[in-house]
Amino acid sequence: MDSLATIVLKPGEADRLIAGHPWLYEGSVLRMTQTPNDGDVVQVKDHRQRFIGLGFYNSRSRIRVRVLTHEREEIDRSFFVRRITAALNHRRRHLSGATSFRLVNSEADLLSGLIVDLYEDVLVVQTSSLGMDQRKKQIVSVLQELLSPKAILERNDMASRRFEGLEEAQGVLAGTAPEALTARLNGLRFQLPGAGGHKTGMYLDQQDNYEAVSRWAKDGNVLDCFSFLGGFALHAARAGAKSVLGIDQSAEAIAAATANAAANGLAAKIQFEQGNVFDWLKGQTTVAPSEKVVPKFDLIILDPPSFTRSRAAVGDALRGYKEIHLRGLKLLRPGGVLATFCCSHHVDARLFEDVILSAAFDCRRVLRRITSYSQSPDHPVLPSIPETEYLKGYAYEIVS
Repeated sequence: MDSLATIVLKPGEADRLIAGHPWLYEGSVLRMTQTPNDGDVVQVKDHRQRFIGLGFYNSRSRIRVRVLTHEREEIDRSFFVRRITAALNHRRRHLSGATSFRLVNSEADLLSGLIVDLYEDVLVVQTSSLGMDQRKKQIVSVLQELLSPKAILERNDMASRRFEGLEEAQGVLAGTAPEALTARLNGLRFQLPGAGGHKTGMYLDQQDNYEAVSRWAKDGNVLDCFSFLGGFALHAARAGAKSVLGIDQSAEAIAAATANAAANGLAAKIQFEQGNVFDWLKGQTTVAPSEKVVPKFDLIILDPPSFTRSRAAVGDALRGYKEIHLRGLKLLRPGGVLATFCCSHHVDARLFEDVILSAAFDCRRVLRRITSYSQSPDHPVLPSIPETEYLKGYAYEIVS
């Protein structure tokens, strides 16, 4: 360890790292004992020379060091075996029986810059930090040892890689790529689109919520907005919905969702329609001054993509959230349920609910909150790392 470059922190900058947050920003650095190469393991000490941890260094990133451990240990193949095994055991404990799930969720599994998703017998890897990207072969070897997948794919097409000095990359890291990725969630089979899919292919963080929301669907007419591959729609149909309408602006997603409904024997109950959700809701709720909007649905699901990637855009995001809630609430029948989600870290749960209540006030609706939702346990939350808790949701019943 003495041969490693040492990053010495300014006074007062160590507490956040000691509490568990792995990001050391360039502005926290007091001095370096030597200049490391980008991607090297460095040790971090506070201004009094007390050891804090080890992590990957990158001079090209605002996150100068991503701390991986607070122990004096080698960050080698054995290190990755231990960490990935611990992540796998967590999933087996909290998502027992699941065959598709997020295996490694970056900071939440103490592996900042690494994401691994399991889709049945295929793994998809994302490396968003330079240090992890340089150790890709080592990580692939560990994944092969622990899970023996048919294939390991790379999907490094995230814009965030640019901040680490990395180019986008996609391809096969091991094995033979399947013709299409498939996932089984709660007993339903989903085929994923190719490069047009979201994240590594699907929103695995909603796995528990797909099942939970479907409890409100029985014998009702359901509207699934931003339906993507039909996760909520298919679960609602299987739970006994009378009819389900899914709306998404992606033609590829609509085609995949339609195929998924047919593959699961649910096509008779589900219709998918391509369209901009904002425009579609506006068209359904715009009436003459002498007319009233006729509510059509017993369950409406709002699961939009993130409306903001930065704090600067929060105001615009809140206006977007209010718009879809205002119009969605107008389409709900008395006693109906609104299940709504926000996946932006920059909009916390309290602020999100304030927007919903503001929309309810404007359309003279009184809501009863009947449950709250969070991300599935394969996307763990570490309270000391606020960024790990991003998905929040609520279900409300229309009281009047």
